[in-house]
Amino acid sequence: MNKEGNNNKIVYENLAPCCACKVSLDYLGDKWILIIIRDLFRKRYTFTHFFNESSEGIATSVLADRLKKLYEIGVIDYKHLDNNNKNKNYYLTDRGIELYDIIFALQLWTIKNVDFTYSENTTKWKSQIENQDHLIVKANFKEEYKLFRKEMFGF
Repeated sequence: MNKEGNNNKIVYENLAPCCACKVSLDYLGDKWILIIIRDLFRKRYTFTHFFNESSEGIATSVLADRLKKLYEIGVIDYKHLDNNNKNKNYYLTDRGIELYDIIFALQLWTIKNVDFTYSENTTKWKSQIENQDHLIVKANFKEEYKLFRKEMFGF
C-alpha cells in the first residue's frame, strides 16, 4: 500500500477495481492524519509541537503511528536539524502540499454547514478567505508553505 511505482505514484495493493474516494480514504480517512497535515501547514514540525500545541489531544502512540504512515506514503519527510539524531523535524513533501486543497474544502464546507464556536485560527482563516478568489488563496497558501520549507529545511 505504500510503495511507489515507476511513475512516482503510491501503489495500492488491492488490485480489484476501486473507487478513488475509497482509496484516498484508506490513506487519509483517519481524523488524526488530517489534523497532522493541518498542523504541518501551521508550521508545527516536531513531535513535541504536534503533541503539545494541538488542542485535540492526540495520544503519543497514535501520533507516532500516523507520522509513520504519512512518511511511508510520501506525504511527509523529516530532517535532523541539530546534532541530536533523535529529534525529527517533519515537513510536507510536494505530495503533502497538494493536500491543502482538501483541508481548504473541508474547512469551507464546515463553515458553511455547521454551527460551531470558531477557534482563533478558524476566525482568522475565515476572514482571510472572505471576498477573495479561493484558487488564489489556495495557491498563495501552498507557496507560503514552500517558502517556509525552503527557509527551514533548505529546499
